[in-house]
Amino acid sequence: MTNQRNAQNHTHYDVVIIGAGASGLYCALTAGRRGRRVLVLDHANKAGKKILMSGGGRCNFTNYFVEPEHFIGANPHFCKSALSRYPSWEFIGMVESHKIAYHEREHGQLFCDDSAQDILSMLLDECAAVGVQVKLNAQIDHVKTAAHDNGERFCLTTSKKLGKKDIARGAQSSQTGYSCESLVVATGGLSIPTMGASGIGYELAQQFGHTLVPTDASLVPFTFTDKTGELIRALAGISLPVIASNERISFKLPVLFTHRGLSGPAMLQLSNYWQTGETISINLLPEIDVTELLLARKKSHPRQLIRTVLAENTDNALPKKLLAALQTHLWEDIKDTELANIKDERLTELGITLNGWKLKPSGTEGYRTAEVTRGGVKTDEVSSKTMQSNLQDGLYFIGEVLDVTGWLGGYNFQWAWASGFVSGEIV
Repeated sequence: MTNQRNAQNHTHYDVVIIGAGASGLYCALTAGRRGRRVLVLDHANKAGKKILMSGGGRCNFTNYFVEPEHFIGANPHFCKSALSRYPSWEFIGMVESHKIAYHEREHGQLFCDDSAQDILSMLLDECAAVGVQVKLNAQIDHVKTAAHDNGERFCLTTSKKLGKKDIARGAQSSQTGYSCESLVVATGGLSIPTMGASGIGYELAQQFGHTLVPTDASLVPFTFTDKTGELIRALAGISLPVIASNERISFKLPVLFTHRGLSGPAMLQLSNYWQTGETISINLLPEIDVTELLLARKKSHPRQLIRTVLAENTDNALPKKLLAALQTHLWEDIKDTELANIKDERLTELGITLNGWKLKPSGTEGYRTAEVTRGGVKTDEVSSKTMQSNLQDGLYFIGEVLDVTGWLGGYNFQWAWASGFVSGEIV
């Protein structure tokens, strides 16, 4: 029965997984190892596109230090079970068994020495070894529940996704039917639509009665439209270590000035905790109490200028171009005034600003460049131990489609592997 067309003219599998990304492939190989007959469907023309582009093409595939506090969601406890059952060293072991060379960067981040293709090839090889079938260019047209006869819980209809050349020559898309006992939604989020991201996972969740936590672009650069935006754009290319913070959290990481706004690890991390209209704070000189420095130098070197004092701190000096721009922006009226002739209150005010530059982003660069999608399927309606829906037997949600968002640094991949593993153990 499982290897033939059945009476309803569709091919039956034990497990059908929608999405050939990180979580979907890991679920597939895990289920396949249990002897389950697994089909992975994806509308893209290539599996694992986001894997290939991640980490600048080197794939930051996990992190040495993975804790629940590295993840956000409406239910912060949801991720604990899967992460504890599939820790990062399990995936590292698989990487090493495939003799993939990797290295550690700051904060425990692990990257391939050569290419992200090494990770994708590993996953596909593991899938092939246990008979997993991967079908690409497969557009999901319909999903519905079945009578649960002969192990069927779900029926799916797909059609071949036609390319521009297909359409130009008048090709017609034919439909294919499948049935399965377990259906896994591993479709990812809305991030980077050029990679084929779509909202079908959320649509399927709603179809089966699930609630969605509102989604938003995350791990994404900030944009600015006011005069601050003009200042930032003029400094494009400058990077420096800062402490970026808001009322909820702070990160001591580099910031990067770009033609569109502020990027770099500090901004991407902070974006996970930012809501539209909120102010952020950037400590441009995190190793120095600028107020204390200026007031002390006023006593010891009263004829010095502010820019001289700030430029002399060679170990922690601001880049010259940034210092000049900040001078124009913050103390243009006293730029040539000796410290002795500047009131302590003004020096204190300037010090506070440099140690906590308040900015209000106009927004972010959105899904176009976001590394992940914040929000998603409400986790209170999903089992944290198996990823199975609490509303529909045999239906599973894994990876980014759930309301679980990790920090920058390999955490979202680790969530993909962990959620794929625990679901693959049971589907």
